[in-house]
Amino acid sequence: MKRMFKDENFLKFIHLVENIVSKILSIALIIVIGVSIFDLMVVLCQDLFTTEPIGFFNKTLLELFGLFLNILIALELLENITAYLRKHIVQVELVVVTALIAVARKIIIFDPGKYEKSDIIALAVAALALATSYLLIRLSNRTSP
Repeated sequence: MKRMFKDENFLKFIHLVENIVSKILSIALIIVIGVSIFDLMVVLCQDLFTTEPIGFFNKTLLELFGLFLNILIALELLENITAYLRKHIVQVELVVVTALIAVARKIIIFDPGKYEKSDIIALAVAALALATSYLLIRLSNRTSP
């Protein structure tokens, strides 16, 4: 038992656990992406072929864009996990881009009648902060050897 808690052995154990958890998350995310794509196809087919008038969307385009952007965000999360599995480091740039996409999605589907005006201001501040963070990360990566 004492051998397991030696620094080197313990770090190997932690590394193994991180790999297993990352792989489980990847598989779960692939399932979520598959179900989301299926859901999107069902919604599109129902809207186009079963609701009147045929060939037109019953749902608002913003709701459909929200479904598309959900899949895009899930793909970005999968890319984050994949990058972690490859390099065993969290790539901050990917995390910030994923967050920026999520905030942009919220802004795109924002319903002014449902939320307060302060909510859109908060989203704008979050988008500005994330864009600034992304710019700083890109600039620091460009100057690094």
